[in-house]
Amino acid sequence: MMEAPEFSHIVKLSEIGSTPRTGTLSASEEERSKLAQRFDLPKITSLDASYSLLAGGDRISFTGRLESDLQQRCSVTGESFQVRLREPFDIAFVPKLEIEGTDEEIELTEDDCDVIEYEHGQLDLGEAIAQTLYLALAPFPRGPNADVVAQKILTSEAEAGPFGALAALKDKLT
Repeated sequence: MMEAPEFSHIVKLSEIGSTPRTGTLSASEEERSKLAQRFDLPKITSLDASYSLLAGGDRISFTGRLESDLQQRCSVTGESFQVRLREPFDIAFVPKLEIEGTDEEIELTEDDCDVIEYEHGQLDLGEAIAQTLYLALAPFPRGPNADVVAQKILTSEAEAGPFGALAALKDKLT
């Protein structure tokens, strides 16, 4: 059996009417701490979302805005620095498809990227917010001192290739 996500907020389909349901979600200190660990972040100071939920056919529309203050590690220096995320989201919850015995590749379009499958007649709004937060993070964050440190390591533009910093660092150490 799967362990519950760190920031779980379950809504049953039977609780969603034909009119938009609005609300807010805020992660507790414990939930933020566990999410920071999961996403390898030094700290998540706040994680809040305002949303609207609307049923329409076999899709449930989950739209709103995520706001989070957190710390990321600079990919150049390794130092922690503050990040403020303000991210709109537009997610469609759809019933989970049971596809058996197929090795066929399924190609996703851009529209499919914000689709989350649900099962057992319930949606996890908290996990959807957590995934949205993760996707909003810069994959190679650069802190305020990144350029200064990079300039000290790299002496020319030619060394700036994917392994240039490592080669320059190796030369300085030997």
